[in-house]
Amino acid sequence: MEQPGAETTWDDDKLSGQFTKLNVDAPVFVPSFMPAAGGGGGTQTQPASTLVQSVINVTGDKDSPVSETNNNAEEPPADWECVTADTESTPSPSRSAGSLQGASPEEGGTPDEEEVPKVKKEKKKIEEGPRKEHLNIVFIGHVDAGKSTLGGQLLFLTGMVDKRTLEKYEREAKEKNRESWYLSWALDTNQEERDKGKTVECGRAYFETENKHFTLLDAPGHRSFVPNMIGGACQADIAVLVISARKGEFETGFERGGQTREHAMLAKTAGVKHLIVLINKMDDSTVNWSEERFNECRDKLLPYLKKCGFNPKTELIFMPCSGLSGAGLKDPAPASECSWYTGPCFLPYIDQLKPIDRYLDGPFVMPVVDRYKDMGTVCFGKVESGMCDRSDPLLLMPNRKVVEVLQLWSDEDEVQQVKSGENVKVKLKGLEEEEVSPGFVLCEVERPCKVAKVFDAQVVILEHKSIICPGYSCVLHIHAAIEECSVRQIICLIDRKTGEKGQMRPRFVKQDQVAVMRLETAGVVCVEPFKLFPQMGRFTLRDEGRTIAIGKVLRVVE
Repeated sequence: MEQPGAETTWDDDKLSGQFTKLNVDAPVFVPSFMPAAGGGGGTQTQPASTLVQSVINVTGDKDSPVSETNNNAEEPPADWECVTADTESTPSPSRSAGSLQGASPEEGGTPDEEEVPKVKKEKKKIEEGPRKEHLNIVFIGHVDAGKSTLGGQLLFLTGMVDKRTLEKYEREAKEKNRESWYLSWALDTNQEERDKGKTVECGRAYFETENKHFTLLDAPGHRSFVPNMIGGACQADIAVLVISARKGEFETGFERGGQTREHAMLAKTAGVKHLIVLINKMDDSTVNWSEERFNECRDKLLPYLKKCGFNPKTELIFMPCSGLSGAGLKDPAPASECSWYTGPCFLPYIDQLKPIDRYLDGPFVMPVVDRYKDMGTVCFGKVESGMCDRSDPLLLMPNRKVVEVLQLWSDEDEVQQVKSGENVKVKLKGLEEEEVSPGFVLCEVERPCKVAKVFDAQVVILEHKSIICPGYSCVLHIHAAIEECSVRQIICLIDRKTGEKGQMRPRFVKQDQVAVMRLETAGVVCVEPFKLFPQMGRFTLRDEGRTIAIGKVLRVVE
């Protein structure tokens, strides 16, 4: 179990090698399940990732254990094929056709799963309308870096919070001697967060620019609430790493024990495609828009972020700003103070980002982030694949409950259809609030996602003081689910340099090693092999308040 407050340590020199052994940068793949004319596979070839330097891939051919279920793993399997490649291998048509359907024995599905009829479903017509491209943006960083204040300022600058409301917040904050916190109250809405000045839950709001609609997720920065931060990061397309330039605060957040490093690593592990680093509090008296201080923060952060896997040319940008005054967010800072910065401001920059490829033709998949009761049960989360219309029947996994969609909202707007990439709320008929929990998945009745209690995974041990043996317990974070898990077996080690598998079954695994393990969860979780559905196949392991490992699901065992 996790214990808050444990000291976190990171080894910069070794982290790069560990990330290259875990393919967190793979292009997301959601297969088409309709048979193609002429016997061809229904798989679209994804472009090779130019960011992956050295990736260990487990081949998906018929001889690989990824496709076998009768392997008892008493000895390291002879047919594990670990290869070093510069691109992500494309799943074969035979593998693609089985994904998110009733798992066959060849796929390693749950033995006692009910048979799901294969129903040919008509392709949905995309709803026409003036809706803008939807992007999900999460604010991450060390506690007190100014994430909530920045979020509140963005809501004001984009007209989502009016001046009268802000003046009300300012009066209330002044009464409690919290005058500088008033902007954060637009996102920190409960009394506990306002009294302590610290975000606890992952705040949620939305704003629009000229071309795009953004769902803003404000993640907590305190180490005690990292699980809530992971829940926000798993929904995000873009991450904003907020750094305090104030003297002493940057160093505290970036040094060992601070959350700047862990949050950046977790964002990359969660599949975030773009990182914007906002150097905040540039107007502080200890900084005074100093170019030297900006460069100092950037130069210390850049090597670590590159080791996490972010490409400085295509995925990374640094900007100076002040969340309190709004300088550098919508309009440039005054030339008298910041004439040295000639780059873009935050809002114009995110408004012109290239569109993200969405998987509209795949099966509908939405991990449930939370739920509440309002004249029925309302679930909300991010649609990872496919589309859903009002009145559609859906299947809630893993308890296989058939429900009907009564109403749909994209953020606060009621709509007739929701699509991949949108942050939505779904009101369901035939479901009680206590029958659904965060981590459950809404999917199509004809094509349910896989469920598992035991699965094989490739795991990179980032940081753990003692050895890990079979029987070791920790906490698994996968999409929106949090579940206790244990190591049932260590199948083999993988050489970090060559990618070759070990021939002997190891008794234990330790820090900096890469291993193939068989993990067992305390309860049933919804998972998919990483090669077929990365959003449902990447995970984080935590113990005693620390992130100890990251991994990807190779196959479902039972």
